[in-house]
Amino acid sequence: MSRLRKTYPEEFKLMSVELSNTRNDLTALAKEFDIQPSLLYRWRKEYLSKAGSSFPGNGKVILTEAEQEVARLKKELRETQMERDNLKKGSKHLLQERGQIFGFIADHCRIFSIEKMCAVFKVSRGGFYTWLKRTPSRRSTENQMLEQEIRKAFQESKGRYGSPRITKALNQKRIKVSRPQVARIMKRIHLRSIVKKKFKVTTDSNHKFTVPENKLDRNFKTGILGAVWVSDITYIRTKQGWLYLTTVIDLGDRKVIGWALSATMKAIDTVIPAFSMAQKNRPITQELIFHSDQGIQYACNEFRSLLERNPLIIRSMSRKGNRWDNAVAESSFKTLKAECIYRNKFVDKHQAAIVVFEYIELWYNRKRMHSALGFMSPEEFGRKLNEQNIAA
Repeated sequence: MSRLRKTYPEEFKLMSVELSNTRNDLTALAKEFDIQPSLLYRWRKEYLSKAGSSFPGNGKVILTEAEQEVARLKKELRETQMERDNLKKGSKHLLQERGQIFGFIADHCRIFSIEKMCAVFKVSRGGFYTWLKRTPSRRSTENQMLEQEIRKAFQESKGRYGSPRITKALNQKRIKVSRPQVARIMKRIHLRSIVKKKFKVTTDSNHKFTVPENKLDRNFKTGILGAVWVSDITYIRTKQGWLYLTTVIDLGDRKVIGWALSATMKAIDTVIPAFSMAQKNRPITQELIFHSDQGIQYACNEFRSLLERNPLIIRSMSRKGNRWDNAVAESSFKTLKAECIYRNKFVDKHQAAIVVFEYIELWYNRKRMHSALGFMSPEEFGRKLNEQNIAA
C-alpha cells in the first residue's frame, strides 16, 4: 500500500524556514521535524525569496536587513559570553575535590586550554596528567558514565527535566537507575530543573454572550483521540509589545494540535486560526467536545457560528472563575511559561514567535515526557494509540 503524502500548513512551513535560519545543521533540524532534508531545503527556497518575516496570527513583523544583522551579532555575542563564563561557573559550583576538578578539566579540554583551567582551579598540570593516566575502578567508571548520561539527558531537555523525568529517560535507554540516585547525582553536580511559577489568569469573561454548560465536567482522561479538545489563551511579553498565544489540545494524547500567535486579542486572530489549524491537523470524524473558559473570544458570535457549522461539535465552558475546570490547558501554559517564556527576554515579536514555534512543534509535542501519558511524549503516545486501534 502506498504511503499517504502528508501535507503541512503554510504557517508551519514558514516558521520551519524561520527556525532554520537560526540553525547550522539543517539535516539535524529536518530529523527533529521527522521530514526529509530535501523538503526543508525546498521550503527554504520557496520562502526565503519572499521579503519580510511573519508568524501565525495577525499581520507581519518585518525586520530590515540591518535589524537581522544586529540580531545575528547579538546571538553570537551571547554565545561567546556563555562560553567565557563557563569556567567561572565551574570554579564556583564544583566541590573542591581533585577528582571532580580533574574530571571537569578532562570533559572541557576541547573548549578551554588545560593550562588555563589548572590555573583557575589552582591545581598542577602534572597532577592532572597523573590522574588522567590512572586506571579507574569499575565502580568509578560506572559512576562517571551514569553522570555523563544524566548530564546528556539534562542538556537535551535544555534544563527542563528534574530527577523523575531524567530517571525515566535513562530507563528508556535500559540504564538501570533509581530516582533517588539520579537526584543525588544531580545535586552533587549542581543540575537543577526549572521551577514552575504561578501566573495570573487573564480571562475576560465580562460579556453578554450565551455561555454553554460545562459538558466536560473535569473528565480529563487520555486514550481517545478526537473526543475532547481544550483551548486557552495566554500572554507573552516582548520589548516590542504583547503577543497572545492560543492553543488547542486534544485530551486523547495531550498534543497541541492547533495554535496561533497574534498581536491582538480578537477572535479572528486568536481562537479562529488556532481552531482551523486543529481541524487541518486532526479532522473531526466523531462527536467532539470543545471546551474552553468563558473568555469573550470563545463566546462571541463569530467563533460560536464556526463551531455550530459542524453538528459533531458540542460546546462546553468552565464555570466562571473556576480555572480547575480547564486544568489541562492551564497546566500546559504553566509548563510553557516555566520551560520557555520565563527563560527568555524577547527583543521583539519575531524572536518570540520562533522560540514558541520550536518549543511547541519540536519539544512539547515530539519529545517532552508527560506524566499523564506514562512519561511518553504526545507524539509517541498517539502512535501507540493508532497501533492499538489498527490491531483491534
